[in-house]
Amino acid sequence: MAGRINDDDVKAVRDAVPIDAVVSEYLQLRNAGGGNLKGLCPFHDEKSPSFHVSPAKGLYHCFGCQEGGDTVDFIMKIDHLSFAETIERLASQAGITLRYEEGGYTPGRQQGERTRLVEAHKAAAQFYVDQLDGTEAEIARKFLAGRGFDQSAAQHFGVGYSPAGWDHLTRFLRGRGFSDQELVLSGLSQEGRRGPIDRFRGRLMWPIRDIAGEVVGFGARKLRDDDNGPKYLNTPETPIYRKSHVLYGIDLAKKEIAKTSRAVVVEGYTDVMACHLSGVTTAIATCGTSFGEGHIKILRRLLMDHSGSEVVFTFDGDAAGQKAALRAFEDDQKFAAETSIAITPGGMDPCDLRLAKGDQAVADLVESRTPLFEFALRHVASRHNLDTTVGRAAALDEAAPIVARIKNSSIQHESAVQLAGMLGILDTQFVVRRVSQLARWARERGREGGGPDQGRPQRHGRAAPPEPARPAAPRGPALNLRSPARRVERELLKLALQRPDLVSPAFDAYGADEFTAPPYAVVRQCIEEAGGATAGAADQSYVPRVREAAPDDTVRALVTELAVEPLLTRREPDEAYAGVQLATVRIAAVDARIADLEGAARRCEAQGDHAGSAAMLQELWVLQQYGKTLRERGAAAL
Repeated sequence: MAGRINDDDVKAVRDAVPIDAVVSEYLQLRNAGGGNLKGLCPFHDEKSPSFHVSPAKGLYHCFGCQEGGDTVDFIMKIDHLSFAETIERLASQAGITLRYEEGGYTPGRQQGERTRLVEAHKAAAQFYVDQLDGTEAEIARKFLAGRGFDQSAAQHFGVGYSPAGWDHLTRFLRGRGFSDQELVLSGLSQEGRRGPIDRFRGRLMWPIRDIAGEVVGFGARKLRDDDNGPKYLNTPETPIYRKSHVLYGIDLAKKEIAKTSRAVVVEGYTDVMACHLSGVTTAIATCGTSFGEGHIKILRRLLMDHSGSEVVFTFDGDAAGQKAALRAFEDDQKFAAETSIAITPGGMDPCDLRLAKGDQAVADLVESRTPLFEFALRHVASRHNLDTTVGRAAALDEAAPIVARIKNSSIQHESAVQLAGMLGILDTQFVVRRVSQLARWARERGREGGGPDQGRPQRHGRAAPPEPARPAAPRGPALNLRSPARRVERELLKLALQRPDLVSPAFDAYGADEFTAPPYAVVRQCIEEAGGATAGAADQSYVPRVREAAPDDTVRALVTELAVEPLLTRREPDEAYAGVQLATVRIAAVDARIADLEGAARRCEAQGDHAGSAAMLQELWVLQQYGKTLRERGAAAL
């Protein structure tokens, strides 16, 4: 049975790894004000960033899908890890040695499956790199040199060589304590007649890293004629490697992609290398599969997916390249970013282009890009005989629906005019009317079917992407907590969690009954159990203690949400702002008590209980005077 990680070590890991540094490995974060950051949520599709991170609190929360938590929760959710695997990964990053209770520490027995597989790949990557210097690997070094890559380039990308024998890597990893079952599960080995053998033998090896920089698979290129396998052999689908969810080079390109709001998609490992060495450091490639939905999600998070961002696809100019470009266009509307295409001259890929014409030619290729939207129209036109009336009509039938997808009416009109010229149709207005009619029908179908994208504005010259499906309403209490009547209660709780120094000690004298929403009353109770706002003003572990005091996941999620949600002030919150919230909540509570007492006093009078009524009227008078003072003096009267 696996040992339990020491509690002190868990706390040390949580404290050592800043949440913004971890989240930034997966998506681009921008300033959200008040010391918080925001970005596109990695857990659901959205157009505008609603995912907020509070570095000071060590928490994140998405106001779109309601996902939230701390650094550990984020890694567990996004990488599908267990709690132990997450702590082990973060501890490794922070250089913290973990202690395990209940029998000590046995790595092979106690570490999580994913952690073990990642460690096996890390060891394999170094093994392959070491082999590249050997005599047998001369053929691999010549292959690299023949494509313009020297030793430093190989080192930069971690390129290695797998020996031609049956089980060199298998025996090496066994010596590192990995079991045969782990090696087969990882895809590094495969079952042979007499036990596991190496999957990759006698090949040039590219390590494939996830967005966090961990090696999760390999791409292997055939080097010898007697190798009967495919030209490129990739890691099979494993618990840590799914080819539809990885992009080669993303670990090297992600920061530049986020910085420049541009990604360049190429077709192979050597193309990525050639682009990066030519200064196009935003280049990435798929790994043995076409560019698809999973890849789009990765890029959207890095690009922040706004109208100023761009995705550039590079394809050969041959028929296969044209087909690939059109497949990319089918996914065009899943981006808010502009999509463009750069066709390599003479059928050369970026690697060949760099060899033939140098680094500048590769950079120029990207700058010569054409909007993918325009490319699709030209492709349609090229498939028809535009010298005949029938050919022009057929081309219009195919191209008009593409233009009709543009939601911005002025750009749609301009593109329709352009289409008429492209097809050689003299009656420009006929084409414009045809496109407008198709667009109107599409809008009507959208209304009938409740389409989410009707009437949405469109940027630049391409169709607007469909609005992401609105996430199902969570069952938690946050659904009914944003009414104007409860806004101030919410703001006061946010201050108590985010700026306890501004509301203490007054806040700690407030009872749970002063919060009219039951979930808010529970959060108030959690704050009290965590030592109150006064204790929180000087204690960094205050918010985690409040979360731990929550009776269930729903309340815990609400605490996280309130700790991350921006305050409703454009200026830096101060004691005056906090005082307004404190006084307003207290005034509302006093008014509610006054109303209760007035009703109770009337009932006593009606029943002839004059003594009871008199007592209530006396209390009522005191509360009315207190309420008047609160309105006149504000927080000074608390």
